[in-house]
Amino acid sequence: MKTAKAVNLGVLFLIELGALAAVATWGFTYDAAAPTRWLLGLAAPALLIALWALFGSQKARYKTRGALRVGFEALWFGAGVLALCAAGDLAGAILLAALVVVSKTLAVIWRQ
Repeated sequence: MKTAKAVNLGVLFLIELGALAAVATWGFTYDAAAPTRWLLGLAAPALLIALWALFGSQKARYKTRGALRVGFEALWFGAGVLALCAAGDLAGAILLAALVVVSKTLAVIWRQ
């Protein structure tokens, strides 16, 4: 069980990176002029990073717990899923959503 919990923590980290990569992909593939794509591709993940630092990390200034935490993470990871949909990667969006649901469910059950 100890190994499964450690693997799940690794998966949680990877899906966080996946959500950041998803919003960056959306920004860089957005149908606009190159400067706008660069701005969106860099600013969208920066915004998610800032939100995670403020509300989601272990050392967050404003800790979220309970239903508020669930809502925050649903919006945060949902942004990644929606970004993949908007970028035209439906399969990637479904995969990211499935990984989030399974891994976060295990994290709640295992109190991670």
